[in-house]
Amino acid sequence: MPDGYHYADGEPLKNTADVLDLIGDAWGNGARWVAVPIERLPADFFKLSTGVAGEITQKFANYRIGLAIMGDTTGHAAASDAVRAWMIEANRGEHLWFVRDEAELATRLAARQ
Repeated sequence: MPDGYHYADGEPLKNTADVLDLIGDAWGNGARWVAVPIERLPADFFKLSTGVAGEITQKFANYRIGLAIMGDTTGHAAASDAVRAWMIEANRGEHLWFVRDEAELATRLAARQ
């Protein structure tokens, strides 16, 4: 895996404090990207109307740390046109990606160098 990457396994992210702790850990270790397994996300992350996804992704953007959501997101994309469009647009950008696994993330990060 390229330098500056942090795999964020652990307990589910329950609130903003958990997200800020994760960002602090990444920042302290010099990580430029954090991969969060989909299982760690709050249950309402993919319900865009709740604002949870926006709040979490904005925190990472504010600290200029890329966020990779890692895992199978096909069910979420199939359930909502808005979520699917958001994921497609995010994957075109430079700060938020939805990837299947570490291999896909490694490929994308290597292509940036």
